[in-house]
Amino acid sequence: MYNTQFFGLAMIIYVISSLLYIINLVHRRMHIAKMAFWTAFAGLSCHSFALILRTLSSYRMGIGQPPFTNLYSSMVFFSWSVVLIYLIFEKKYGYQALGAFVMPIAFLILASTALMSNQIEPLVPALQSNWLLIHVVTCFFGYAAFAVAFGVSIMYLVKNYYEGFGGQNGIISLLPSTHVLDELEYKAVAVGFPFLTLGIITGAAWAHYAWGSYWSWDPKETWSLITWFVYAAFLHARFSAGWRGRRTAILSILGFLFVLMTYFGVSFLLGGLHSYA
Repeated sequence: MYNTQFFGLAMIIYVISSLLYIINLVHRRMHIAKMAFWTAFAGLSCHSFALILRTLSSYRMGIGQPPFTNLYSSMVFFSWSVVLIYLIFEKKYGYQALGAFVMPIAFLILASTALMSNQIEPLVPALQSNWLLIHVVTCFFGYAAFAVAFGVSIMYLVKNYYEGFGGQNGIISLLPSTHVLDELEYKAVAVGFPFLTLGIITGAAWAHYAWGSYWSWDPKETWSLITWFVYAAFLHARFSAGWRGRRTAILSILGFLFVLMTYFGVSFLLGGLHSYA
């Protein structure tokens, strides 16, 4: 299918963009930063076109469903969401250094689909609902914002570690200040949390439509709730207990590990009604 070729092209463009962001991190040249941004945007455009082609292919096959109904297509959409959210963040806040840590995440997610089956298969009747679109989109936008927060948190810990030893030279000095990274990490979580909340709410509504119950403690439901509590704890600790810096960075990283468990771990280790595997 042609959409897989465009996914491959997007993957190559993301590699180039990642390298440009890394080069910019070292040399700090405005023209390199612009090239990195517009290369990432070109990759996102190619990625978007591939998603549209895949959707149209499903309709031509008489299936007619969004491009995120199995593990392959959901990971493709996850990668697309990460790039979209990241580019919005860069455009809004202007810190191109983040791209050196976030764009490789998008690339790795997309690259991991290379060995997977890309077949378009119909959903079981119980899952053929209009709730699918809003539930999956909101969840993945939340996951994508948390991926950005994860990248920023890694940057914070690296910067904080070297500053603790008095290291202000070399590539570490080119990273944004720990104060800026702390704020960006919070902003990313603040974006992702409402999306995850809406995803859980719409998922409960969809579950009631599909299986007659709003909540059945399916492994995916349970781990989604645990992930929600981790990020709720992040926001509560920041506002009520005054947590900043290293502690919230660690909590952000922990939260993203729970995201990965919710998305991958449940499918491959626990199964259930939501399993992609």
